[in-house]
Amino acid sequence: MENSFGSRTVWNRRWLVVYTRPRWEKKVDGLLKSQGIRSYCPLKTVINQWSDRKKTVEIPLFSGYVFVWVSEREEYRVRQTLGVLNFIYYMARPAVIRDSVIEKIECFLKTSTDCEIVDAKEISPGDRVRIKSGVFFNQEGTVIKARGKSVLMVFDHLNCALISSIAISNIALQTAI
Repeated sequence: MENSFGSRTVWNRRWLVVYTRPRWEKKVDGLLKSQGIRSYCPLKTVINQWSDRKKTVEIPLFSGYVFVWVSEREEYRVRQTLGVLNFIYYMARPAVIRDSVIEKIECFLKTSTDCEIVDAKEISPGDRVRIKSGVFFNQEGTVIKARGKSVLMVFDHLNCALISSIAISNIALQTAI
């Protein structure tokens, strides 16, 4: 598009965040890229272990979110993409993420092999948790107290009441079945 001076107008693009269907982050990222929309789904590499095997997989660093670099005109196309639920809003407008934040996330993922986003608000006394790595790998227990970036918990099935302080990043909430 040209203005009256004959120079090209560049659409103002900025990083926005979209909320996706559960476990659709990588699919949405691929669908957006196939439409020519620049998107970024930060991934971390983890080792999943089952009783019979281990497998290395890449999972999204931010569950349920994908970053998109779009102009206002492209927002409609993003919204219409299968798996996109909506943009994340702040003060009644799509939340804008600074370029420097995206660059920091990319840099962090290149230099850090063990990273995780943990919402400490999700952990509270009485929660059932499982240890993800270390000496007590796969041990289950009950949270007694959450403090800062660690929890005080009691382990089950060790034939004694062992109380230990464990980093929040090293535990997984057990879901009720």
